[in-house]
Amino acid sequence: MAKSTSGKWVSRVGAAGGGKAYRKSRPGNYYGILAVIVVLGLAVTVYSRYEYQNPVKKHSTAVAPVIGSTRYAALSIESCGKKLGYLNSDPTYKGGFTVALDNVIKLTPATAADAGNNATLKQFAAEFPGLIATSTELAVPTATGSANPKTTYKNGDVCPATSKYSGQKGKVVYAYWTTLAQKTPTLTTNPATIKFVKDLRVTMAFEPTGVTPTPPSATTVDAMFASAITPTTTTTAGIAPTTTTTTKSTTTTTSKG
Repeated sequence: MAKSTSGKWVSRVGAAGGGKAYRKSRPGNYYGILAVIVVLGLAVTVYSRYEYQNPVKKHSTAVAPVIGSTRYAALSIESCGKKLGYLNSDPTYKGGFTVALDNVIKLTPATAADAGNNATLKQFAAEFPGLIATSTELAVPTATGSANPKTTYKNGDVCPATSKYSGQKGKVVYAYWTTLAQKTPTLTTNPATIKFVKDLRVTMAFEPTGVTPTPPSATTVDAMFASAITPTTTTTAGIAPTTTTTTKSTTTTTSKG
């Protein structure tokens, strides 16, 4: 069957590369646009290949303190208005938390368990033998790490008759200072919210409602800063704060007769 007239016309136009009217209607930069598209396509392909073969290393977003770093904190423990003795530490312990001289806590995260957001007072208590620090109980162990009923306190217990707050009911509270300029402590009953930041001072306490725990002593704070400069050794026995008394010597001169 013969081709239709319209079919023949389409074939002629296709062979000629389009009619004159069509060619005249093309924009002047038609081929320029095509060239730009081709160049951009090649550029994107080359760049994508480069990115695939040379991935950019992302900046570390690890939260401090990181594993291998070291931080120090000043610690105090008090009950019913009285400061308790210093904690002791096992020098052979390989965990992240140890207690240095003068009640300075040394933190060198060994695993993720005590690094970053896990470096909290709650984790310190969990790693320290015999120490209990929760929202309802504070238990300070003996020098050997065993439980000590005399220094175990629970919410609602009554302060002893020999204490500053005789007969008053107490509760567990934690006070902390994150800078030396901070005068009024932040109070909390949750030790997990206290993170080991630089220059941390913290007091674990059992006090009647309305009593604000006192900060660690100047001796402990000075030792904290000294530890950051000079490595310290851990204590081998529980040491209570002591007062040194100096006795003046008297020299008697006898005149010769």
